[in-house]
Amino acid sequence: MKVIFMGTPDFSVPVLNELLADERVDVAAVVTQPDRPKGRKRKLTPPPVKVLALENGLPVLQPEKVRDPQSVADILSYRPDLLITAAYGQILPRTLLAGPPLGCINVHASLLPEYRGAAPIQQAIIDGRTETGVTIMYMVEKLDAGDILSQVSVPIDDHDTFGTLHDKLSAAGAGLLMKTLPGLAAGECRPVPQDDDKATYAPSIRREDEAINWRKTAGEVRNLIRGLNPFPGAFTKLDGKELKIFAAEPAKVSAGKAMPGTIVKIEEDGFLVAAGSSTALKVTECQPSGKKRMSASAFLRGRTLPTGAVLGEPL
Repeated sequence: MKVIFMGTPDFSVPVLNELLADERVDVAAVVTQPDRPKGRKRKLTPPPVKVLALENGLPVLQPEKVRDPQSVADILSYRPDLLITAAYGQILPRTLLAGPPLGCINVHASLLPEYRGAAPIQQAIIDGRTETGVTIMYMVEKLDAGDILSQVSVPIDDHDTFGTLHDKLSAAGAGLLMKTLPGLAAGECRPVPQDDDKATYAPSIRREDEAINWRKTAGEVRNLIRGLNPFPGAFTKLDGKELKIFAAEPAKVSAGKAMPGTIVKIEEDGFLVAAGSSTALKVTECQPSGKKRMSASAFLRGRTLPTGAVLGEPL
């Protein structure tokens, strides 16, 4: 089976690795996003999928706009039987979707129709879900709405972060894809239409979504912190400067009548912050503005943090 693989970030790498390891699959070329400037020095950096593709001697296409007719023609010139995407990052045009005889399929990190969109992993944690999964589906022009070929569930542990769950789902997606391909090639798959009435959405995380609202309960705030760890990080304000929080635990004590965002207690390994409904959260890892991530104990050694100080914007 000749395939074109389309993917960009770390999530896509295990999927491509599995395809390369299967003798039944011929990866004719890889399509990924253009190199982008990264870091403080804005150094032009190739996407992780490009690095893996070049290591394996594969042709790499990096169209700025995959919808351009020339980009479509370049991809289809390889005459693939199947096009496989995993976190590619652009919407594919109808002319490309209609090209391969076996169609175009996508590895999506949720149990569709739940969490269609760009941030399904983050949103599942932020919402406090205890289970998510991966779906292999046919691609259509509507966002993540194609017929389902296969699914696998993945539990969300209480201490999972975006980073750990991302890795679990990436590995699960790679495995599920390889189990699905033989039936697809043999014409034995029975696609199941999605129920649009049950669809939920997980759009891209915006800057305002990263801000901690201390009026929410400690559990809800902790879920936000977990869902944005390691990137981009949930943040609050301390003395007018940004303070990112990367790890926190529900406190064993009540915040009483303290205003949400108030630091109510300093401990050796963290500090307790009042949240909504008289709950409190113990911050254990953070990142002050202009500095590296550090344990809360290291943060406390470097400055005086009085009880009664208030985090966040004024209420």
